[in-house]
Amino acid sequence: MFKFRMLLWALALMMKKAARKNPDFRKQLEGKNFAFQLQTVDGAIARQFTVADNAISSRGKAHQDPAFTISFKDAETGLNILTSKDKNAFMKGIQDKDITIDGDLSLVMWFQSVSKYLKPRKKK
Repeated sequence: MFKFRMLLWALALMMKKAARKNPDFRKQLEGKNFAFQLQTVDGAIARQFTVADNAISSRGKAHQDPAFTISFKDAETGLNILTSKDKNAFMKGIQDKDITIDGDLSLVMWFQSVSKYLKPRKKK
């Protein structure tokens, strides 16, 4: 559980940094104003992310009314899927019912599309 909680916290830091330093990521934030959360199905671990004013903020608790929620079967499953090198791990998780999604699917797709900006850049 601890590793999954730390991963979500690190994800928040990476998103905040990308919002400050990556012009392509910042462009994806323009005009967006919503909250979303990643959590375990049982809600024991939840982290909310708020997109507003071309920035991202985050808190280590559930949001009252997120635009979408991505729930993982358990912390270990969430950790494995989010850190997988297999780019199809997320879709496989949905198919296997290890991931459930509630809310605005177009914003889930947005989240999927911006996640490419969160990977560490390769040194030249």
